[in-house]
Amino acid sequence: MAKAETPIAIARRGVMLVLSSPSGAGKSTLTRLLTVKDDNLRLSISVTTRPRRHSEVDGVHYHFIDVRRFRQMKEAGDLLESAEVHGNHYGTPRQQVEEALGAGRDVLFDIDWQGTQQLAASMPDDLVRVFVLPPSMEELQARLERRAEDHPEIIANRLKAARDEIGHWAEYDYIIVNDDLERSLGELRAILTAERLRRSRQAGLGPFVDSLLVAKAAERA
Repeated sequence: MAKAETPIAIARRGVMLVLSSPSGAGKSTLTRLLTVKDDNLRLSISVTTRPRRHSEVDGVHYHFIDVRRFRQMKEAGDLLESAEVHGNHYGTPRQQVEEALGAGRDVLFDIDWQGTQQLAASMPDDLVRVFVLPPSMEELQARLERRAEDHPEIIANRLKAARDEIGHWAEYDYIIVNDDLERSLGELRAILTAERLRRSRQAGLGPFVDSLLVAKAAERA
């Protein structure tokens, strides 16, 4: 059988892939690696009122805005989801997500369980939820300390919040225990591939199948 020279492109709607985890469990690293390896996946860049860390770039990691601007966007309905975490506000601009999905591009979200609940309520058919767990609480603390970007009291608060965040694991579609980064990345890529192939997301599948049937009928005539 002759091999097709180019892949068959079937129109589909994009996937909203959410990664959540307690701080330090590795979701940000997985997010970065996944976007590097997948050309059709774009990271949803949130707006936040949190102060910028030294290692962060405005417009790349977050859009850093003040509280007044954040409230304006929320009241205007310009945020697809919003949440308050550790005293700071986060939100996802609506327009950029809707345009990407309609064009068949997948959008990756690095957000917490609060934002995920809002996305699930507003766009359940587009959403795929993945929760990343640490191998142990001891390892989670060690990762936060190695990051060396937060004060000790902030690390203590994050560890306290982690138990509450982990308590929401059952609200997610898939669970990854991040004890090995390469394996976790492979599992995440497998999830994305499977969700892209869902029949309900492939809008062009019906016309493609019809073309196969028409061609078969023509052969018989």
